[in-house]
Amino acid sequence: MPKYKVTVYTHNIATGTTMNNIFIKLVGEKGESKRTWLTSLKGLFYQDTGSREFDVVCPFSLGKLVLIELDKQPLPLFPLDAWFPSKVVVTTPERGTCQFPIYCWILDKEVHLFREGTAKRLCDETNHLARYSRELEMKTRTELYCWDTYKEGFPGSMKADNPLDLPSEIQFSFTKATQFLFTAATGITELKLMGYSDSKKSWKNIDEISNVCLNRTVISDYAQEHWKEDEFFGYQYLNGCNPMLIRRCSELPANFPVTGDMVKPSLRGSSSLLKELQSGNIFLLDYKNLDGLKANVINRKKQYMVAPLVLLYRTPDDKLVPIAIQLKQKPAKDNPIFLPTDSEYDWLLAKIFVRSADFQEHQLNVHLLRTHLLAEVFAVALLRNMPMVHPLYKLLIPHTRYSLQINLLARAFLIADEGVFTQFAASGGEAMNEILRRSVASLTYSSLCMPEDITARGLESVPNNYYRDDGLKLWDIIHRFVEGVIGFYYKSDSEVREDQELQNWIKDIFDHGFLAQECTGIPQSFSTVPEVVKFVTVVIFTCSGQHSAVNSGQYDYGGWMPNTPISLQQPPPTTKGQSTESTMLKTFPDVGTTAQGMSTMWLLSKQSTDFVTLGQYPEEHFNEIPPCRMIQKFQTDLKVFSETVKARNSGLPVPYTYMDPALVENSVAI
Repeated sequence: MPKYKVTVYTHNIATGTTMNNIFIKLVGEKGESKRTWLTSLKGLFYQDTGSREFDVVCPFSLGKLVLIELDKQPLPLFPLDAWFPSKVVVTTPERGTCQFPIYCWILDKEVHLFREGTAKRLCDETNHLARYSRELEMKTRTELYCWDTYKEGFPGSMKADNPLDLPSEIQFSFTKATQFLFTAATGITELKLMGYSDSKKSWKNIDEISNVCLNRTVISDYAQEHWKEDEFFGYQYLNGCNPMLIRRCSELPANFPVTGDMVKPSLRGSSSLLKELQSGNIFLLDYKNLDGLKANVINRKKQYMVAPLVLLYRTPDDKLVPIAIQLKQKPAKDNPIFLPTDSEYDWLLAKIFVRSADFQEHQLNVHLLRTHLLAEVFAVALLRNMPMVHPLYKLLIPHTRYSLQINLLARAFLIADEGVFTQFAASGGEAMNEILRRSVASLTYSSLCMPEDITARGLESVPNNYYRDDGLKLWDIIHRFVEGVIGFYYKSDSEVREDQELQNWIKDIFDHGFLAQECTGIPQSFSTVPEVVKFVTVVIFTCSGQHSAVNSGQYDYGGWMPNTPISLQQPPPTTKGQSTESTMLKTFPDVGTTAQGMSTMWLLSKQSTDFVTLGQYPEEHFNEIPPCRMIQKFQTDLKVFSETVKARNSGLPVPYTYMDPALVENSVAI
């Protein structure tokens, strides 16, 4: 009688093993096996991770295997427990091998169906049992993964009230959850013990602020030493947490009446403002997204937030420095244009207000919306529309890891009514919601495509722009990998058009993520293979490299509060010549607000121990040889690029590591 060798793998994850009995049934095109108890002389099924082999004997050949049925039953007097199998591999009597990916928790005593793992689109699925299994899976998925609206005008989110409401497959691992809570508790406890987190006092002097630092990094130390310098101020707009605002300026905005005489002392040599504008050496920061908004009230004290305009100048020695700052959008007598030639504290205070405005713009638009919320949209749409055997599911599921839970926690503990951001950021409360709505309304597809965005902002040739250099290289590596995988499964444009699951996925993203706004440029459907390649590249890049670029440096650049104040508690100066060191210290956020902001940035910048780097696919969803080889090539390309980044950074006073593939996580997981 035909004998099938069944190898069952339990995933290497904490609490993933089981003491329950496991049963399997093999289903082929010619018939099915009996439900077989997987037992052996080794005793109870799985008390450790790894693999176990079993024999399933059938009275006849089952033909091509289509699916397996698994169920789990408790032993007498033992409780029903959870089990996380990774895959089942079946070697047939003809020496063929079939792989059945699982990668999900089995929590109950029900029968679960898993299809043979070769990537298939719906049109490829000819067997009626496989189609039935596919339909059953998608029915379950659409019930589990439902869209919700957190706030009107925001992208759609996953419907769940707390982490325990999420399907078990997408929750934090035990390791991740434990470490996340421990890190958060440690930071707050440390600050409480030091007497900082609840203090409403103002800072007495600059040196006192250094006592709040929870941790020290090379860059936070550099920021503490150089935060007052114009060159460091300019550098951050190329390589700091928010490299997304700066753009080349060829013509001054009408509401920013800088004259040539104002900035002439800042321009090197005999140059003029007009000449530098024409030469492409002038750059603009425009925080119009923050205009006209009501700032927060913290500890019953009104806070202040501005919407500045800033001119930056590329010097002949390739430095980027600020040469003019207007703190409000509308020109007026009480809204002077501050210049480097002003008094020390006039100029420094103007830069402090800009850096605080940048914190608000970065956190809500660049970080929260353009990485976290979009990653959630991509993930929910994928889980609702793509079965496990779909090639896009296999390609993208690693890039959704933990994203839904981390966003749920952000809504609960950061931007909720009692959240840290709402309570302690200048833009918390009313302003926060409006900034997010404005940001969503201005979101475009081209701004998510890094090569197009760099060109649109005129940054192709700006020196020392490591975000651009590393980002474009990383984009290219991801694009080539995606092009290979997509090209393997879609041989023609007609196959793209006929793939209804693929079309449902992009339509869901358009409708729920971009609120069905055609002006965004987001596709509503796919017509060609290159269109799919481009969009999938955007998804992977956004969830990995882009998130790392705008998240990982938060503590580096915000750990020293004067460089990136979370809020300011004095109004912006309306005249020149009045600011002093005392004015600056009174303007900074109070001690408790500073401590809360720094501890949050520390938590959000801390790498988890179960961090999965970009390009690693620990769950073996692909089993065809060509895509597996493409993954290996992808990993090799990333490793070579990582070595290049490390070599360059060894010669820099401020290393740029945020897009080093060895430090980029596969998904938005923190």
